[in-house]
Amino acid sequence: METTAVQLPTALLKAANLDTNNVSKEAARLLALELFREEKVSLGRAAELCEPPLAAFMDFVAKHSVSPLRSTFEELEEERKAVDRLGV
Repeated sequence: METTAVQLPTALLKAANLDTNNVSKEAARLLALELFREEKVSLGRAAELCEPPLAAFMDFVAKHSVSPLRSTFEELEEERKAVDRLGV
């Protein structure tokens, strides 16, 4: 994957409590999290962009108090009804 170098103030990294040995990976995960939180990308795409396995990114998302599910109650109810109709 193509990369871009970014300069960040040291104070910002300290305030974010980022591991300076892995700052690029940590910053990428936080940026991907924000893109997902703002609904600019899907959960799967956010995980692809910062390169951890999907399950690991889901854990990261949950640890930041963001639900990995984007369905409304009504959408979930429709899914349940569809599953019932299929007898699954």
